[in-house]
Amino acid sequence: MGNRRLWTVLVGMVLTIAVLCLQKYLVTTPIEVTAQVTASPVRTSAGPEADLPTAPEQQQFPIPQVDGKTLFAHVQALSFRRYEAPDRAQARQYIVRQLEATGWKPALQAFSQGVNIVAQRPGTDPEAGTILVGAHYDTVEQAPGADDNASGVAVALEIARLFGDLPTPRTLQIVLFDREERGLDGSRAFTASDDRITPLKGAIIMDMVAYTCQRRGCQKYPDNPPAELPSDRGDFLVAVVDQEHAALLEPFQSKNSQPIANLPGLQGTYQTGNQDLPPLLAVTVPFKGALTLDLLRSDHAPFWYRGVGAILLTDTANFRNPNYHQAADRPGTIDRQFLTQVAQLVVTGTVNLLSSVR
Repeated sequence: MGNRRLWTVLVGMVLTIAVLCLQKYLVTTPIEVTAQVTASPVRTSAGPEADLPTAPEQQQFPIPQVDGKTLFAHVQALSFRRYEAPDRAQARQYIVRQLEATGWKPALQAFSQGVNIVAQRPGTDPEAGTILVGAHYDTVEQAPGADDNASGVAVALEIARLFGDLPTPRTLQIVLFDREERGLDGSRAFTASDDRITPLKGAIIMDMVAYTCQRRGCQKYPDNPPAELPSDRGDFLVAVVDQEHAALLEPFQSKNSQPIANLPGLQGTYQTGNQDLPPLLAVTVPFKGALTLDLLRSDHAPFWYRGVGAILLTDTANFRNPNYHQAADRPGTIDRQFLTQVAQLVVTGTVNLLSSVR
């Protein structure tokens, strides 16, 4: 066997072993389910359609408009340390009250040392499957977690408020994960059940979606950044998806989306924003992230390793936000307009995914 061929085989073996090891690590958490998931309708507030592609199927749905004040109120209410069990219980009480106030009937999924919150609104087509929208609600020990991750929870609650009685073919599931900061424990517990992941046609995971920086050079990148950076300012949202499910990005992309050249080991596009929507850097990751471990740090990763397409939406965390995992991660540091734009993009993409039966 020639040296080149031998090298190719060895590289392939290493990649395969890496993927299998990561998969085993991410999906072997035992769980104990304590309640069934149910939901009831909520009222929806529809508005003019945003400037993104509409649903790919024939049936079209109005795109609800988000309420920036409501989003920020959630961030303020949840900006306290959510690390110890009593603090996380307090956060759960707030989230459950908000879901119930808009008509949902959330259930609690208990697992070792944690509790996920799950709510579901059935679709009109039982065969069309489910779209999950999720975010983690815990923090590290020292941080009040306004950006990380009260911002993601706020968007999930806004989705719940707007989508409860929108009669889309696909089912909508809202999941708030516990103990993400302890090793993705909540999402690992959720995805360990075949019954929960089998209906899923895609997941949207939000982790830190409210911080921007406008100073030149404030946006950092992992090792081997793209040769043609979309921006050296931290003013865009990043969407990350595994290569096998790249089509999940389409409902979030606009006609002005352009490919990025020389993105090492990845594929990417960038689209400019407007008054209603943020700029978006979309990245497609091969080998389920085995070669880019920085892209496996949130609750999308366990879905990838169970074969479920999942999009991570993020402001890039410590590559932009100096308050990452710090006591300074407070509501006054987030960009309220950016958070509202992100929420509107998530609403638009969710409408399209829920409307599709492909």
